[in-house]
Formats: sequence, structure tokens, C-alpha cells
Amino acid sequence: MAMLTVRNLPDDVHRALRMQAALHGRSTEAEVRDILAAAVKPEARVRLGDALAALSRDIGLTNEDFDALARVRDQTPAVPMVFG
Repeated sequence: MAMLTVRNLPDDVHRALRMQAALHGRSTEAEVRDILAAAVKPEARVRLGDALAALSRDIGLTNEDFDALARVRDQTPAVPMVFG
């Protein structure tokens, strides 16, 4: 496992970390690990489909809107690229 040293940590921040760790029943080091993990590694991944569905709901898209897009969409099959 990697090790991390934090220099020039203000005393009041260190004191607040110790207090928060005590409230959570763990060491200051364990508290810092938990804070860092929560900051950079979300519990649930954002999935593209879920994000797009939420965005659609937020802006008020309906099934009728998608049907209208399907009707005007170009249905021409794609032509493969030719190299050479």
C-alpha cells in the first residue's frame, strides 16, 4: 500500500480531524483514509445510460419526442470505409 505524508497541516485542522475521528470511533489516520476515499472514489459509479435518462427527465423529454426523432432520423445504411 502507498503511504502519504501531509506537511504543513494547520494545528486547527489536525485538531478537527482528531475530534471527528473520535466521534466516529477510529484513529485519525483511519479518518483521513475514509475522507480521502469518499472524496475521490464515489460509492456508486455514474452510468451513462442512467445519466442520460435523468437528463431527459429533467428537461421534460417524452416518448412522443423520441418517436418524432425516430421519424426524421436518416435511415440510410452506413457505407464502410475503403482503404487502399
